[in-house]
Amino acid sequence: MRDVSQARDLVEPTSRFSKSAALVPAAVNETQSLPRRGTLRHRFGTILAGSLVVFAALLLSACNVGPDYQRPKVQIPASFRAPSEAQQAEAQATSFADLPWWQVFQDTQLQELIRTALKQNYDLQLAAERITAARAQVGITRSNEFPQVSSNPDFSGGKTDQAIKTNIFSLAADAVFQLDFFGRYRRGTEAARAELVGTQDAQQTVTLTLVSDIASDYFLLRDLDLQLQIAQQTVKTQEDSVELTEMRLQHGVANRLDVLQARQVLDTANAQIPDLERQIGQTEDAISILLGNYPQGVPRGKGLGVETPQGWQWSETLPPQVPAGLPSALLERRPDIREAEQNLVAANADIGVAKAMFFPQVSLTGSGGGAWGHSVFFGSDVPAHMGIYSYSASLAQPLFEGGYLRNNLRYAKSQERQVLISYQQTIQKAFGDVSDALIGYQKYHGVRERQEQTVKDLQDSVSVSLMRYRGGTATYLDVLDSQRSLFNAELTLAQARNNEYQSLVQLYKALGGGWSQASSAPMPTIP
Repeated sequence: MRDVSQARDLVEPTSRFSKSAALVPAAVNETQSLPRRGTLRHRFGTILAGSLVVFAALLLSACNVGPDYQRPKVQIPASFRAPSEAQQAEAQATSFADLPWWQVFQDTQLQELIRTALKQNYDLQLAAERITAARAQVGITRSNEFPQVSSNPDFSGGKTDQAIKTNIFSLAADAVFQLDFFGRYRRGTEAARAELVGTQDAQQTVTLTLVSDIASDYFLLRDLDLQLQIAQQTVKTQEDSVELTEMRLQHGVANRLDVLQARQVLDTANAQIPDLERQIGQTEDAISILLGNYPQGVPRGKGLGVETPQGWQWSETLPPQVPAGLPSALLERRPDIREAEQNLVAANADIGVAKAMFFPQVSLTGSGGGAWGHSVFFGSDVPAHMGIYSYSASLAQPLFEGGYLRNNLRYAKSQERQVLISYQQTIQKAFGDVSDALIGYQKYHGVRERQEQTVKDLQDSVSVSLMRYRGGTATYLDVLDSQRSLFNAELTLAQARNNEYQSLVQLYKALGGGWSQASSAPMPTIP
């Protein structure tokens, strides 16, 4: 655009001359009146020659200096690192991330929260506006490839000391066209378009993160609800136990120490309740912000699980293993990898812009206009009609820039290498995320299964210790240890179930699932 402005400055004297010449009456300047018929052939030849020059320039403009983008070859592992060799060796074409989020997260209330967040979340709205801005930037950059045309209408009149009255209307138009012989502006447009696509991929990253954060916080909220339920049930059970122990003390069967020991578990459970309520409130606030709302309560769906005489029954059955898919598909599925590649495309195009600045800049300029009016000269009304035009071509070749062009190219190449390193690093980090999530999910699944058995064993231990205490063969300290261990084990089991859900969410996010379906596929209605 700086070159266009300079070219316009070169045209301005011609435009000003056109306006001043238009003010001269036809009686005084007869040689510049409307052209005669004999000159039409000469003008047609001039216009035809100019058209041929422009056509030749357009043919030559197909040349683009600088490297054309080619996706760099990145060595990726043949399979994802998994906790077991059998799972690591198994390559599956289908992936857990191919499922839409409403099939992965089957809680209808969670689905409704995700839908609300996709409509109202401010981060997602900002990402959409960034796409609008990037699309406008493409139009701004691409405008350099077209002629710049401006018009300058003018009306003037007056009276001199010699009683000459004039009223003249003039209209002048200027045009400047930078011939892009070496692709300077086309490479700039290529970079802007790559940045636009990268911005769209960044929006998909925001969508993926939003869906994952909503699911993660929701499962944490349900886990805290379950822990609060366990603490409240423990309080109720221990209150009955303390009351029973006090009755035994009144009848001389128990001692004061038994009552104090019975109250220890009750006090521990009571102390857990306010802290759990604090965490629940803060988690609800975090979910509300993600939904684009002010802090408020969050509706719940089905709980994580309930305790039955046969053991814990969970609301959903999670498989011990999930298919990760082919490693090569991760490059296309993860939006952050796609964004990093588009940044590399833009940086590669910037090298072409820097190289094109070494070559001449050719500009075509033209101006034309006319004037209409009349002058009153010694009582005679003299019409003033005239038309003028001019055209020129100029060439600007940098000769000495103090090292600017050379260092500008060096800078563009360094930027491209930095973006390439970032692209490779993003791919490496993506594989690390998948490996961590695969290991975490399978191991947390095993932890939860073993913790269920621990809770079941401690429940039996509490029952046996109570029977022995009531039979007089054990002290209440044995009962206290069993109850305290059971309370902690149940809280740990709830946390283990939450960890299992959290690792499932992280695996879904690491594999790049959720964003494409959320943005393109229709969302199902809640039955």
